[in-house]
Amino acid sequence: MKEQTITFAAICQVAHLVQQVSRNGQVNDSELAVLLNSIITTSPENTLAVYGGELANVKPGLELLINHLGDSSRSNGKINKVKDPEFTRYIISLINLERRLTKQPKQLTLLGERIEATKRQLDHYSITSETLIASFASIYSDIISPLGARIQVAGEPNILKQTANQHKIRALLLAGIRSTVLWRQVGGKRRRIIFSRNKLVKTAKQLLSTI
Repeated sequence: MKEQTITFAAICQVAHLVQQVSRNGQVNDSELAVLLNSIITTSPENTLAVYGGELANVKPGLELLINHLGDSSRSNGKINKVKDPEFTRYIISLINLERRLTKQPKQLTLLGERIEATKRQLDHYSITSETLIASFASIYSDIISPLGARIQVAGEPNILKQTANQHKIRALLLAGIRSTVLWRQVGGKRRRIIFSRNKLVKTAKQLLSTI
């Protein structure tokens, strides 16, 4: 459950940063770096190592998880309408895309090859440079988007028209796919978000208390 909570928190973090970029064109660089680094961390010692080995790196995601799935979304014993349906849509869309990806071994292999090629650019550019972000974005466009069920990103039209923002959003969505793959590998299932939400929230609170 700890690993599922950490990886699901990262998915939440991706969804939130996509919203930030699409709405105001701004994103926290340190959070962006953590998520982009997760894409290239392909042989981690453990789950947390994917996110730099520090729980603090997924603290925003843990808080989002608690706010989104916690008891504050309940009233009189009944679950109210989701606070942010767009946020939920991004998460569910990532889960659906990951399922399509895992059914296509050739695309998975190609994805691994493209990520390895991108790693070599780190000798010359930082992980949050426009060059690396554009590379991640192209991987998403070439491999993930053709899988179908494209994620429709909502936001300010003028912001979404800017190429740099489009690249950031696609790079973040690629990071979201990475975390969703990992979430599935540690036992995450879509129905558990519904039926095990209390366990997820409890574990997230426990993890936050140790930061």
